[in-house]
Amino acid sequence: MTAVTFRDETATGKALASFQVGDLPAALTVRELIRLRVREEVARHNARPVSRFHGLVQPEDAEADLNGYRLREPRRLDWERQAGIAERAFLSNGFFMLVGDRQVEDLDEVVDLAGDPDLVFIRLVPLVGG
Repeated sequence: MTAVTFRDETATGKALASFQVGDLPAALTVRELIRLRVREEVARHNARPVSRFHGLVQPEDAEADLNGYRLREPRRLDWERQAGIAERAFLSNGFFMLVGDRQVEDLDEVVDLAGDPDLVFIRLVPLVGG
């Protein structure tokens, strides 16, 4: 079993946040890793719901702000719904994922976690007026 670090960075490489999940198999698909990440961050949020969600993708009925997504009121989130949003965002280039120094592009690609368990997620922000 291995551990993986999920890390968010800006497009310029500035670290924003990270967390680690352990006891994982030596290889998972990109889809499984995205779903694992989302499940973990939603579980952390649901353990103590607050009005701001710090996660990979924006929940429905929430507004993006500087450090996450503002919910209209503190509430529990559905990790499977969030995972579906994340998969669609990945497919539409809402964010991209690096394994080591290589970008992965296919949800069904298998990632060797024993080789480099550091995963970097870079969210792409739409340009205003573009």
